[in-house]
Amino acid sequence: MLENLFLLVFLAFGGSAVAGSVRVVNQGNEALVERLGSYNKKLEPGLNFVVPFLDKVVYKETIREKVLDIPPQKCITRDNVGIEVDAVVYWRIVDMEKAWYKVEDLQSAMVNLVLTQIRSEMGQLELDKTFTARNQISEMLLHDLDVATDPWGVKVTRVELRDIVPSQTVRESMELQMSAERRRRAAILTSEGERESAVNSARGKAEAQILDAEARQKATILQAEAQQKTIVLQAQAEREQQVLRAQATSEALEIITKTLKRDPNAREALQFLLAQNYLEMGTKIGSSDSSKVMFMDPRTIPATLEGMRSIVSDTNGSNSNPLFDKIAGVNNRAS
Repeated sequence: MLENLFLLVFLAFGGSAVAGSVRVVNQGNEALVERLGSYNKKLEPGLNFVVPFLDKVVYKETIREKVLDIPPQKCITRDNVGIEVDAVVYWRIVDMEKAWYKVEDLQSAMVNLVLTQIRSEMGQLELDKTFTARNQISEMLLHDLDVATDPWGVKVTRVELRDIVPSQTVRESMELQMSAERRRRAAILTSEGERESAVNSARGKAEAQILDAEARQKATILQAEAQQKTIVLQAQAEREQQVLRAQATSEALEIITKTLKRDPNAREALQFLLAQNYLEMGTKIGSSDSSKVMFMDPRTIPATLEGMRSIVSDTNGSNSNPLFDKIAGVNNRAS
């Protein structure tokens, strides 16, 4: 009976020892084992064995990337303006032994280190640059934190500033400044628009006046050319008409002269023609603006031809009349 009791105790002790020697580590995690109070080894993901009652798992943590949320922190900029800044830090453990043995509380140490670095970087910048140099600040924080946490076996992969919030007084001042800046820009844009409008209007009027002047000039030139052509055509027509009249008169006188030479009795017919011309000339003289009354004996027509020629010449504005000259010459020869 006693032997059975010892056997059961031995089996129970042995089973617990075997069960205590087996350690299963999940993927993405690692564990540190101490033997009799000193570091022994690191357990990798999977099935691991330890010595019961001698080995102890003192630290088990993930090696995956983690997010550290930094609460809003009050900072003072270079120009003595109070702001609140919060950030997000992405980090992971690359050396589990350093993360456990080099720092007592890794999470708290990371938070305090990030807050210190944020205050340091913000104190080197003026308020306006903190809004425009957000990416540069994040890069500087990333570099400084990565160097500072390297002895702890930590790798900082990314740092992002989420919010930079000035105090209420500063925000009100910035809003007033931005409002004044917007009004100034609006006034500048309005004045530039009015100036461009005035310039375009003046330029349009000048171009319109130039085009109008050019059009009037071209119209005047065309009108003058048309009048010149008209005058030339009228002069040519009058010249041709005078030439034709002169040719007709010359041919008529030649016919009369030949007739007189052939038939001396044709003198009476010539006198009849002269009297008829005399009557037509009188009608012409009577219808002119400077009408004159002249009495003449038809039997003395040859003698008065010279007087009639002078009257007609004064009426027509010329010094001689070819028709009277030729008729007078023919009449003298006929006499």
